[in-house]
Amino acid sequence: MIDPLAGLSTEQSDPRYSEIDRLPTEQVARLMNSADARVPAAVAVAIPEISAAIDAIVARMEKGGRLFYVGAGTSGRLAVLDASECPPTFGTDPELVQGIIAGGVPALTRSVEGAEDDSAAGAAALRAKDVGPLDSVVGVSASGRAPYVLGALGEAAGSGALTVGLSCNQGSPLSGASAHPIEVIVGPEIVTGSTRLKAGTATKLVLNMISTIAMVRLGRTYGNSMIEVSAANSKLADRAARMVGDITGAGLDTAQAALEAADWQVKAAVLMIEHDLGADDARALLEANGDRLEAARRAASGVVGA
Repeated sequence: MIDPLAGLSTEQSDPRYSEIDRLPTEQVARLMNSADARVPAAVAVAIPEISAAIDAIVARMEKGGRLFYVGAGTSGRLAVLDASECPPTFGTDPELVQGIIAGGVPALTRSVEGAEDDSAAGAAALRAKDVGPLDSVVGVSASGRAPYVLGALGEAAGSGALTVGLSCNQGSPLSGASAHPIEVIVGPEIVTGSTRLKAGTATKLVLNMISTIAMVRLGRTYGNSMIEVSAANSKLADRAARMVGDITGAGLDTAQAALEAADWQVKAAVLMIEHDLGADDARALLEANGDRLEAARRAASGVVGA
């Protein structure tokens, strides 16, 4: 019987690491660091495919679509992590970007054996989310073969959703099932087959790109400021005040007072300070300008056009 995993680059054994159990700690650490340093270059090769996928995702999100990540094991945990960071960073509704992991919530903290092999469960997870033509589904699997992820992508394609496949092997079934295949070839791991290492790092880098650039394209930053930040703790409240001060030139006391009056909405606070507006008028101005700060600032200043 032929082992279907034997030909995968992520499953190969690299002879350079064959004696790591006999090496000093610092030498093993340097080997790992050297291996990890090659991951960004592998991601760079896939940037054209990553960019095309992001543009396609944004086009649907602009029409009201949602973004789903689906993965198993390490890939699933990274998917859920990236999705969960969108609300506090970009002020999104938790439903806008969602992570789905094989085995459900218990699989976030411990292995749920066999969950990744259940393609029917992957399809059912997508059906439960009522995924439709405006939505985008990113399947994440280092091997590119996880049945759970393939089942989910098959369901997504059948519902008319955009499909993206992120893997670390060439010509994988996941790539074949995706309208936008992304393959980041990181090669063998320092511990053979342990794809939580280089493959996991590559996955995190790409998911960072997908969510962050999508939010930038959707106007949820101003320059490189996270103006939709949810001031849910003192650190984020301080960051919001600094942002308002940096944008408007106002002192921190003025910035904080405006934020408090605007229920800690950075964009509204900026308009209140710059144009001597009340919170309700600032929010109305934002709404009239697609909730984009630059457009609202220009409108308030009487500037027409881009």
